[in-house]
Amino acid sequence: MYQLDDDSILFPPVHEAMREPNGLLAIGGDLSPERLKAAYYDGIFPWFNPGEMPLWWSPDPRAVLMVGELHISRTMKKILKKQKYRVTINHAFNDVIEACSIRQEGTWILPEVRAGYQGLHQQGIAHSVEAWYGEELVGGLYGVNMGLLFCGESMFSRMDDASKVAFITFYFHFLRYNGQLFDCQVLNHHTASLGAKEISRRDFLHILYRWRNKAIDPACWLPQSIEISPLFT
Repeated sequence: MYQLDDDSILFPPVHEAMREPNGLLAIGGDLSPERLKAAYYDGIFPWFNPGEMPLWWSPDPRAVLMVGELHISRTMKKILKKQKYRVTINHAFNDVIEACSIRQEGTWILPEVRAGYQGLHQQGIAHSVEAWYGEELVGGLYGVNMGLLFCGESMFSRMDDASKVAFITFYFHFLRYNGQLFDCQVLNHHTASLGAKEISRRDFLHILYRWRNKAIDPACWLPQSIEISPLFT
């Protein structure tokens, strides 16, 4: 296993990632914004448990949500039409990542992890999406923007379907600004229900390399309220 150098933010080539556990590429290093940026630029992300050294991953296959492949159930369409929640971007990044960190016992979002992503947020690279019920923050998500890709990291809900409403609303917003792909990292029931699927790491990297240096309009990330597509209103 590759041990990262504390004095360098370089990662080994992703094709050297282990098959078992799937995608484990490197261990160690810090969680500075500079290292995180270097990781996402090459399709790598951190994930580790409390008490462990940072572990860095690039799994094969990779879970993604393609443009035009979002699945919205009939039940969710009814929920969206009710407009129960107000959705915003970058109104409460610190609150969102804090909520994600305490949503379940054994979370990996430790203080040093939060500090790294908060640093990325201050640089305009990490972003949050919030769902509000009145003035109460009841759901949301955060992730990293890499060119025309959005790499989702974590979601939380304090009320039914709040995080799904936040994500679906953000999905259409991101597409309006020419967003091309949502990186879901590893497929789970929640992301699969929204239309995410697995593609090979090679195909994912091909997409990443194509779009990572394309600048999205900064207006996409201005603190703002966003609304669902007219299809549901």
